Order: sequence, then C-alpha cells, then structure tokens
Amino acid sequence: MEIILLQDVTNLGHKDDVVKVKHGYARNFLIPQGFASQATPSAKKMHAENLRQRSHKELKKREDALEMAQKLGKIELRIGAKTSTTGKIFGSVNTIQIAEALIEKGFEIDRKNITLGEDSIKEIGSYKATIKVYKDIKAEIGFEVYSE
Repeated sequence: MEIILLQDVTNLGHKDDVVKVKHGYARNFLIPQGFASQATPSAKKMHAENLRQRSHKELKKREDALEMAQKLGKIELRIGAKTSTTGKIFGSVNTIQIAEALIEKGFEIDRKNITLGEDSIKEIGSYKATIKVYKDIKAEIGFEVYSE
C-alpha cells in the first residue's frame, strides 16, 4: 500500500515522502495515529502541488541547516563530570548533557538528534558526537569530558 507521510517516521521516511508499506502497518498504525494518509490518485496530485509550492521554503531551510552545521563543526564543548581518582566517571555522559552544553553556546538542538560514537562515555577524555541538523545534513562536534 502506498502512503504519504504527514510527519517524520523513524526508519521509514520523512514528511511528504510517498512510501510503500504493508497494508496492516498502514491501516492499523500509521493512518490512525495521524502519521500518514493513503496515497490515492487525487491525494497524489494535491501532494505534488503542495510540494511544488513548498520547494523554495525547503531550499531556505536547507541553506540554514548547512550554515548551522558549519558553525557546529567549529565548536568544542567541555563537559564536567564527577570522577573517581582513577578517572572513571560516576554514571556516564549522555546526550542530555551535550544538548545542555549546546544551549549554553546558543544552539537549540534536541537531544534526540544527537548520537554518541560510543555506547556510553564513562571515562574522562575527548570524544565525538554526531548531530542531525536537517534530514540528511549532519555535523560532527568534538567534546572533552573533564573532572569537576
């Protein structure tokens, strides 16, 4: 069954994508939850017209995202954590702490858009994180975890 996504769906597609899914997935989950609508011929025509009208707005968003990704690439963050005498962190550093550090630097990034390279950061040192700025635009930032 072909559907038109009304919002981003993880591991399926982005808003306004036309994708094929199984009938049960569409009828029992995506359509009732408001994530998608059925792609009938008339809905496809309306969708194409809406996309044509939104294309210039999309270009502006993409340019802004590229600019933000360049700015993020230049940032170095320092995140403090309580550690033992051997350098092990009590707990771990997670995406929430990175998002808070980015807010202090003036970047409003949702923690769900931040991916850490390692599973969990439990020692002091330098690490990398990937930030999804826009659909396929990502920025990589370096951050240092230090002992408070």
